[in-house]
Amino acid sequence: MITAYNLGALFDPQLGGDNLALIDCLDWAAPREYSHREIDDLANACARGLRGRGLVQGDTVALLSANRAEFLIAYLGILRAGMIALPVSYRFPGELIDFVLGDASARHIFCDGPRREAFTTNMPVTDFDAGGEQGFAALLDRGTFETVRPNDDDVAMVLYTSGSSGRPKGVPLTHKGHLWALRGRMAAWPFTHHRLLIAAPMYHMNALCTCLFGHGASTSTVMLPEFDARQYLQAIARFKCTWITAVPTMLAMAFMEEDLLADLDLSSVSIVRMGSAPVSPKLWARVEEIFPNANIMNGYGTTEAGPMVFGAAGGKPVPALSVGRLMPEVEVKLIDQDGNEADQGVCWQRTPANTTGYLNLPEKSAEVITPDGWYDSGDVFRRDGDGAYYFIGRDDDMFVCGGENIYPGQVEGILVGHANVEQSCVVPVPDDIKGEKPIAFVVRRPGTSVSEDEIKQHALANGPAFQHPRMVIFMDELPLAGPGKIDRKGLEARGREIWRQAAN
Repeated sequence: MITAYNLGALFDPQLGGDNLALIDCLDWAAPREYSHREIDDLANACARGLRGRGLVQGDTVALLSANRAEFLIAYLGILRAGMIALPVSYRFPGELIDFVLGDASARHIFCDGPRREAFTTNMPVTDFDAGGEQGFAALLDRGTFETVRPNDDDVAMVLYTSGSSGRPKGVPLTHKGHLWALRGRMAAWPFTHHRLLIAAPMYHMNALCTCLFGHGASTSTVMLPEFDARQYLQAIARFKCTWITAVPTMLAMAFMEEDLLADLDLSSVSIVRMGSAPVSPKLWARVEEIFPNANIMNGYGTTEAGPMVFGAAGGKPVPALSVGRLMPEVEVKLIDQDGNEADQGVCWQRTPANTTGYLNLPEKSAEVITPDGWYDSGDVFRRDGDGAYYFIGRDDDMFVCGGENIYPGQVEGILVGHANVEQSCVVPVPDDIKGEKPIAFVVRRPGTSVSEDEIKQHALANGPAFQHPRMVIFMDELPLAGPGKIDRKGLEARGREIWRQAAN
């Protein structure tokens, strides 16, 4: 079991040592391998380099890059130096990236070449792909480093999660809280014989925590720069991965590559962990078919409360589609529409990994986090008689498309930003791959003309690609359910029927 006191210093010289830690597939033709000791040495060099650039304990350092070894090394170095890591979604448009960098008061940024022009904020830059003074090699300062011992409330990282307000919200997370979560994930020690596969982006808690788990447990990890369905399957076969984690949508997309499923040997997989989105019975059955020898489980976690709420606890088998039972030291209550505790309702949770509040947003924090540490997740669950929990859906209008949260108001704001759009209402429609997709009802500005494709292109140019409406339905006016209130539910039912007819 790990005895680390800093989330960035997880190296165990006896267990990890010179064993293979990471296979970085940034160059698919020639992947680069790193030992656990090499990553430890490089993380120390990064921490020394940051100090040498004048950064001090408590400063925030951003990471804007596709998955690669340098991302992990820089992340570990930032934390070892007592600084705060700020992984930033490269899927955000430039305006939101600039907002995050400013909101978190970032002092330095690590980026890769493709993301070098994605922000305009003026600050020192270390470019993973550059040579010279701005390159990663120039920052590294080889030598020993005494890792900072954080206090119990010292923040290790700030992850940003989108909100219904249209602005991402910063979630400060502590060393102590996520070391607790890491120890919980490692309770069934040892894991050194496993080889993990990571393809989800490391700015997201799912991939980041999995990467830390692999590093702390002294396993070997295969890291893809981003998800590609064919490469994902090829990586399993090529590197004999035993443990795969994925958003359900990723697996659904991979399973469409039927030629590879027929030709590749995927028998090495013994553990499948899904999370970040609901899993349909159809997909669950397909996972069982493709990986017949694997232990399969649907996970659950939030940025605000961490990845260790439910799991394989209590010594009982976890039912299919369930997220498991309460983990040790975790408290949960399901609150029904009447405000009473029940077997189905909105999940309130309190864990040692809970954030104490959103960055710079005291009023928003007070809406969902109580003074005694309970977090209102907004997620609806049911609990069966045996203590297993099942995710039902969101308590508000949010829906999930391919593992990404979509808030209709945010997309509607983008659409109405088009000069020829007067009103819009965005609703979800079902999709076998993505779970749900957004479509839009739009009212044109009187006397103007705008096409469906123009609206889609406007959405793509002004927001993340996953948010753009897959269909645009023009109306003379939007129906109302009350004074000044759009009949969202009625439009959703209408949209689903139009979508169904279009598919037939």
